[in-house]
Amino acid sequence: MTHRLHADAVTLKYDERTVATDLSISIPDASLTVIVGPNACGKSTLLRALSRLLKPSQGKIILDGGDIASLPAKETARRLGLLPQSSTAPEGITVADLVARGRYPHQSFLRQWSEADELAVAQAMEATRITELAGRLVDELSGGQRQRVWIALVLAQETPILLLDEPTTYLDIAHQIELLDLLAQLNRQGRTVVAVLHELNHACRYATHLIAMREGAILAQGKPSEIVTEQLVKDAFELSSIIIPDPVSGTPLIVPKRSTAHIEPAV
Repeated sequence: MTHRLHADAVTLKYDERTVATDLSISIPDASLTVIVGPNACGKSTLLRALSRLLKPSQGKIILDGGDIASLPAKETARRLGLLPQSSTAPEGITVADLVARGRYPHQSFLRQWSEADELAVAQAMEATRITELAGRLVDELSGGQRQRVWIALVLAQETPILLLDEPTTYLDIAHQIELLDLLAQLNRQGRTVVAVLHELNHACRYATHLIAMREGAILAQGKPSEIVTEQLVKDAFELSSIIIPDPVSGTPLIVPKRSTAHIEPAV
């Protein structure tokens, strides 16, 4: 198994607060890797480090055999596409113009806008079903529509590795499944996809490689069918559950038990 992207003994901090210490992790090539864990466990922090947005205070993020910090920004953006947890569009920009910004890493003085760029943008908008929104202002869209626009921008970059931080945020259930199906399709076509997800059952259904975190540490990683157990769910989320086969996919399906804190309503 090969790994173009990995973290080598990294310590991650925000200001003076340490989020993770001596963390090492490898992303399998051509995998759909999903990172799960409770709130504030370090999932998004790890993704930011892998994308070069957060520099480790110790250790290195390695991309294609070299320290990612040594790569020019445009070169990194040709290899990694990132959907951050929150993004802000310039005021007054249209959907088509924002998605087109995904082609910026491929532009240079000698290489201006081309038919290949036009095609990449059109295909990204079609894949996320926003073609009919092309002329609309991003400011006028709903939260779910805006999220699909940002995803289209990342797809337009046409990078071999995609990093997505909670990509299903703001999406209704139908669009969540549609997006996850799209990510699975991209993965089958050879792309490496890394996503942070909150919905554990979605993670189990779609991930080819699952990483479970708690308090900045890796609790388990591997195929969902091999690592997802009632004990892991309890260790990661402090939740008692029953694991049954998903009737659609056959992957682990987590059924939470009634919380011990549940109080019966007064009669």
